[in-house]
Amino acid sequence: MSQPANPVTTPLAQYQPRHFLLKVEGNVASVTLNRPERKNPLTFESYRELTDFFRACGFDDEVKAVVVSGAGGNFSSGGDVFEIIGPLVKMDTKGLTAFTRMTGDLVKAMRACPQPIVSAVEGICAGAGAIIAMASDMRLAATGAKVAFLFNKVGLAGCDMGACAILPRIIGQARASELLYTGRFMSAEEGERWGFFSRIVAPSEVLLQAHAVAKDIAAGPTFANTMTKRMLAMEWAMSVEEAIEAEAIAQALCMTTEDFTRAFEAFAAKQKPVFKGN
Repeated sequence: MSQPANPVTTPLAQYQPRHFLLKVEGNVASVTLNRPERKNPLTFESYRELTDFFRACGFDDEVKAVVVSGAGGNFSSGGDVFEIIGPLVKMDTKGLTAFTRMTGDLVKAMRACPQPIVSAVEGICAGAGAIIAMASDMRLAATGAKVAFLFNKVGLAGCDMGACAILPRIIGQARASELLYTGRFMSAEEGERWGFFSRIVAPSEVLLQAHAVAKDIAAGPTFANTMTKRMLAMEWAMSVEEAIEAEAIAQALCMTTEDFTRAFEAFAAKQKPVFKGN
């Protein structure tokens, strides 16, 4: 458990995970948490394999965006009570620290993944499931979706897998504090109003719309989208002055791409640009 997972360098279209479903269509990869009878809980193995997958995304130039969802009308109920929480109560400090670092590696891998990640959230999205949604770049909610950072409900702190760093940046310090101290569920309506979700749609539409967003991103300038994701993450630790300078350098690099030239030529010809990712 203490050893970091090895990144998978197989093209994602050929990657065959054991603990979730993966489908690659065009330039979009779809990850489906697939234990619907238990509301898609995570296990030691699925944590590791998801981390491997998101690290592998950095080696695949064909996939431009990732959609994450859950099977059976729920996103994820979090860590499996019997397969994870039960064994944890028997571990010593060394083993527990190895576990918490391993779970945190999943969030690190998602943030380092160059492709934007869109989560389609239905039903229950709790614990580590809420963290996966939080660590995504965008989140769409189905009507009736509920999100909870339940850690204090099992006697743990809300500071799990980066929640105390990331959640306040999405919904604000006071709202994040309320959710992390109480462990209560946030409704889809609250989540949209607070900025956690970008929109609420019918359950039958949430996955379709998440894919539509992902396809729209995938059709855009790949290098520029990757740069946007990196700067969104890096600028958390910068002053405004440092951020402006960093963005000047980043934008200058984007201006060296062929996609930038294609956009100008298409504009001049009164056409829609067709980006090719270089």
